[in-house]
Amino acid sequence: MIVDFHSHSTASDGTLPALELLQRAQQQGVELMSITDHDSVAAYTGLVELLAQQPSEGLRDLRIVPGIELSCTWGKRTIHVVGLNIDLENTTLQQGIHSLQRARIERAEIIDKRLAKLGFEGGYAFAATLAGDSQIGRPHFAKFMVERGYVSNEPEAFKRYLGAGKVGDVKQVWPQMAEVVGWITAAGGVAVLAHPLHYKMTATKLRAIVTDFKLAGGRALEVINGKQPADRTQYLAKLCEQFELAASIGSDFHRPGPSWSELGQMGVLPASCTPVWELFPETSFRSISSNH
Repeated sequence: MIVDFHSHSTASDGTLPALELLQRAQQQGVELMSITDHDSVAAYTGLVELLAQQPSEGLRDLRIVPGIELSCTWGKRTIHVVGLNIDLENTTLQQGIHSLQRARIERAEIIDKRLAKLGFEGGYAFAATLAGDSQIGRPHFAKFMVERGYVSNEPEAFKRYLGAGKVGDVKQVWPQMAEVVGWITAAGGVAVLAHPLHYKMTATKLRAIVTDFKLAGGRALEVINGKQPADRTQYLAKLCEQFELAASIGSDFHRPGPSWSELGQMGVLPASCTPVWELFPETSFRSISSNH
């Protein structure tokens, strides 16, 4: 079974609307999928109705598990936690999402002020217009910097100004990791530590965050994120085994093209792993499908 539990739509920083994202996933052979937008579940608004309007052969072989990717902090680091099989209407989760949306606006205003001090003025207005109804984020500021000629491309914007440790890296607005894990748990979902090796931690710190994550109620690690070397996959699989955590897998798809992994094209989880979807009791498996 081809599973993709990490993808983004236009509700955050992806370029495809939710329905187009699902259609592309099916074309790639994905059978079980979650849209995990940053701090938003807006992609699911009206999705059931849209799916019902599709031809009977439409997306019948694709099961959609409600999900989200939440921003938080651990120590002084920004961390992402994916929530899977969540109740989209849960009050605790909805309140948490609302607080994160306010935090995103606050962060964008801080980034704007910091960039203005470097002579890059007008970033917030540009980013907010570009974001529209979606979540405003650093990719919108990257596009602003390219448009104004401050950098030649978006990767350069992140490398010089917006990436980890740079002037546009604002952390203090996010809640603690344990708090967002609690939101996911309250919504009946499974908390997954997203792309653990992206944080560039020492092995000791990585084990420390996994320890705290599990103590907070986290239940899985993202063992595969996009196309990655086999040794990274095996390392994370071993970490799952040591901490008795399940394993998740996702492309982290944002847009078509070579800069992001394609939907469903990530390989398979090692046989030693317990797949995260085995944690979803069939009686509470909150799938959304076109033939519901």
